[in-house]
Amino acid sequence: MLGVLAETEIPSMRVMPMGPLLVLLALGAPAFAAQPAPVAREQTGNRISENVPAVPAELIERLDRYQNTRGATFQGWLPYGGMLVTTRFAETNQVHRVMAPLGMREQLTFQREPVPAAVVAPGEDPNYGFVYGRDVGGDEFWQLHFYDLGTRQSTLLTDGKRSQNNRALWSRDGGQLAWSSTARNGTDYDVWVRTPDGKSRAVVAEGGQWLPLDFSPDAERLLVLNLVSINEAYPGEVDLATGKLEMFPVDGGKAAFTDFRYGNGDGWVYYVSDENSQFRSLRRHHPESGRLEVISKGVPWDVDAFDLSPDGQYLAYVANEDGIGKLRVVTLRDMGEVALPEIPVGVIANIEFAPNGFDLALTLNSATAPSDVYVVNLVDSKLVRWTQSEVGGLDEGTFRIPRLVRYETFDQVDGKPRTIPAFYYQPEGKGPFPVVISIHGGPESQALPTFNPAVQFMVNQLGIAVLLPNVRGSAGYGKDYLLLDNGFRREDSVKDIGALLDWIAKQPELDASRVGVAGGSYGGYMVLASMVAYNDRIRAGIDTVGISDFGTFLKNTESYRRDLRRAEYGDERIPEMKAFHDRIAPLNNAGRITRPLFVAQGLNDPRVPYTEAEQIVKAVRDNGGDVWYLVFTDEGHGFRKKANSDWFGAAGMLFWQKHLLD
Repeated sequence: MLGVLAETEIPSMRVMPMGPLLVLLALGAPAFAAQPAPVAREQTGNRISENVPAVPAELIERLDRYQNTRGATFQGWLPYGGMLVTTRFAETNQVHRVMAPLGMREQLTFQREPVPAAVVAPGEDPNYGFVYGRDVGGDEFWQLHFYDLGTRQSTLLTDGKRSQNNRALWSRDGGQLAWSSTARNGTDYDVWVRTPDGKSRAVVAEGGQWLPLDFSPDAERLLVLNLVSINEAYPGEVDLATGKLEMFPVDGGKAAFTDFRYGNGDGWVYYVSDENSQFRSLRRHHPESGRLEVISKGVPWDVDAFDLSPDGQYLAYVANEDGIGKLRVVTLRDMGEVALPEIPVGVIANIEFAPNGFDLALTLNSATAPSDVYVVNLVDSKLVRWTQSEVGGLDEGTFRIPRLVRYETFDQVDGKPRTIPAFYYQPEGKGPFPVVISIHGGPESQALPTFNPAVQFMVNQLGIAVLLPNVRGSAGYGKDYLLLDNGFRREDSVKDIGALLDWIAKQPELDASRVGVAGGSYGGYMVLASMVAYNDRIRAGIDTVGISDFGTFLKNTESYRRDLRRAEYGDERIPEMKAFHDRIAPLNNAGRITRPLFVAQGLNDPRVPYTEAEQIVKAVRDNGGDVWYLVFTDEGHGFRKKANSDWFGAAGMLFWQKHLLD
């Protein structure tokens, strides 16, 4: 309800049978000493709801403009001019072509399902096009399609079955396409390559999760990555003719890698790693000479992305500096920094050099403006805006900018209290304001000061303060911080919410008696866990596609995700870990949740199956709890269709009005 769910993985799918869900919804709560109110169940099209009241027309009207904002995201330069972006003009995000700065957005794909990304085919072929992925109903079984810009036709490239296909990557001449797929056995991600003759074959099938990273300039070799967890990955290179796989040494034996690329004929390879470092830095290695250089050594933050200009002159990279994107460009000749125009403060993503070598595209998002595409011209040192998205006719000057605060938690670092960062949106006036704590998912993700119309509505229209904490386990603050919630440390992140409640109680402008919690995915687990631990200090909570029991979650999540999640949450096959999961499960402590709860779920969710929502709804109701329950039958891990998102958003605002605003 507070925005897009943050996750560390690329999506996948499952269509669940309706029978068990409908039976459970029809049953309601059993009789017991304190008889709960009857469950009111309604089904309207793809929406099933229980105990969710009708949203007043006045609230819908106030929300309307906030829910009609939109953004645009850069997807790639076209070799013959212009670029591709994704944006929404109707129900879902689709691919559009833009030929000039602030030019018309020409829609190219018209799918019923969202098209979240596109990868442009390079090369000299005049019938160029792009690859895009599409799933069904949020099931995340992405299938790759090629869109031919000459014929305006799409061709299915993958098996069209229950496989997940992602990370599409073109060779530099556009002759070959690589991607990661679970087609072989539904569990392991293999690396596949499609050759110019239209045939596809697996070139890496070692088991585990493998990703393609970059074709060599001559398209004879492919850099690949074996991803074990966000903290552990192993890069290598496969010879496409022989199939020989050579793994590279990892300094220290274990490290995180996020990207690895060949230079443009200069003999270097460029990569991002945290080898022997707290943060992921941008480095380059020259295999022939053995030289190793840390390019971003003066930046004590994670490097999130980089790109090389096609002519081999420039290297651009983005560092995440306390949640703010900082762009730097250097010359490859001498690593000297290039003067850049002033770029608005925000989060930067999707950087890519144009074929001309000096125009650098990027997506920029800020707390007061949705995502839009800008181009940095390195020759003239100018920033050119290419898209201008709408904010529902609202006055952008009224949007609130959060401030970054740090609050002390229960443990210490180097003899001093550890502090937890949080972005704080404060309404105008003196207060005391009710508060919503919004907890991100992942958990290896990060709350960022991005544009969120729901937050702006709560702050400006409802007078609710909003806090976005980055509790331990969040990305962006070093590898030690990232590991602080793993396995048996899981409850420590919940204690960070308890410390935030203490901080709220000390702020004169905040009302500690009116605090709500909200979150999605792992953030949904944190909502439930916080309501168990601090039931007397939390007024209400909204859990979206959240985990209610790590044991049942690990059993029922899609098999291709299971080992990756075990690395974070602990292996439930180990008796001690299973006992720990059983002890901390909100499902097994549901009797301690006596405050109102709103649970929302997508039926086709492959990550956190709908059964996680059903079981916590039933358990809380069996103990006399007040639960609103919402299910969309055409959604998965979050709500990507505008009508669904709008309906949930309106119901969520009504929930806060009822339980925080009295």
